Amino acid sequence: MSESGCQEAPGSLEPAGVEGNHGFSPPIGNRVTVVLGAQWGDEGKGKVVDLIAQDANIVCRCQGGNNAGHTVVVDSVEYDFHLLPSGIINPKVTAFIGNGVVIHLPGLFEEAEKNKGIGPVYSAKAARSGLRICDLMSDFTQFSQRYKVLAQQYKSMYPTLEIDVEGELLRLKDYVQRVKPMVRDGVHFMYEALHGPPKKILVEGANAALLDIDFGTYPFVTSSNCTVGGVCTGLGMPPRNVGEVYGVVKAYTTRVGIGAFPSEQCNEIGELLQTRGKEVGVTTGRKRRCGWLDLVLIKYAHMINGFTALALTKLDILDVMDEIKVGVAYKVDNQSIPHFPANQEVLHRVEVQYETLPGWKSDTSAARTFEELPENAQNYRIAHQPMPSLFWFHVFSWLGGGGLCLVARCPDNGFLYSRVFILITDFGVDWVVVV
Repeated sequence: MSESGCQEAPGSLEPAGVEGNHGFSPPIGNRVTVVLGAQWGDEGKGKVVDLIAQDANIVCRCQGGNNAGHTVVVDSVEYDFHLLPSGIINPKVTAFIGNGVVIHLPGLFEEAEKNKGIGPVYSAKAARSGLRICDLMSDFTQFSQRYKVLAQQYKSMYPTLEIDVEGELLRLKDYVQRVKPMVRDGVHFMYEALHGPPKKILVEGANAALLDIDFGTYPFVTSSNCTVGGVCTGLGMPPRNVGEVYGVVKAYTTRVGIGAFPSEQCNEIGELLQTRGKEVGVTTGRKRRCGWLDLVLIKYAHMINGFTALALTKLDILDVMDEIKVGVAYKVDNQSIPHFPANQEVLHRVEVQYETLPGWKSDTSAARTFEELPENAQNYRIAHQPMPSLFWFHVFSWLGGGGLCLVARCPDNGFLYSRVFILITDFGVDWVVVV
């Protein structure tokens, strides 16, 4: 007890030995729930966001641009989102795009643009020459001058680049009035949301952990921080307001484009996963490279993000497999390594150590309860047995157009275990059972 009679709060900001009332601890306020990709993207984050957003008040994007793509099917209608948060389908949700997102205004209104490279925009931001929405909303004459300087810089860097400067400025000026009613000071908006009346706030991550500019498979990464740290810098909010962090994991692994991919299967297995999983990029239209699930990669993503739960997707794609492999360890030059390599050349030399699990060889697409799954599907675990250095949990996911989704809790000891089964259909959630 302090001299004033108030019990000292464990989180007191005062250093030991300072006289006075040390019991002050500011209220935390609302916490945000974060959904992040745990692999190289395309894990099914949009579906998870759409599920959680049915009960949310605010859904946020914190990083990336319209190079990201999330597909959601609601009432048999397919929506492809690139800039807008997937949760915007819910008419009761406020969609918030934070300062960490780079905006292509025509794409924001149309959601139908192609060639969505965002690297130059983040480069301009780092070089302090980028143009922000607040600049566009302010003095348009000054904005125009800065735009012309930036355009000239790009033309000098890329001599064949053609920019209709005056035409683009006319388009942007027209967008001012359309955008203005939607613009808010982001830090103030988030502070009010976090410290006002109770609200359910959801943050939708774009891209995924292994595409993070700092922690991904550099240089084959995106231009932003798509791990949990990007939530704070991309929305202007403190880390103590981060609550649940859900990692989304596909029951196998996919990647678009070039770069090291240790568990890739350049054979009939990879082709089967690509065909059955319809693995084609929402934004690029490119076929995704496919391989077995890689637990070393997932554990690395967990180290960075501190997932409180994992959502597993597309288990039914494995229905036809006689046996299923799961990567559980790495070797380089015949030596086991305890970490995920940061260097691309080393990662290319990785030899994945696999656990082989029996398949179930039956159609699970009609299953609507856990008990309806084949025994081997019920017992499918990542990995085959608990190991101190690896995750261990039952895998279950939504199946094709509907089915079940597992959210596996992540205790402090690093293990995962079955926690929540959610029945998902094309029309939303039918029931939730906590086990």
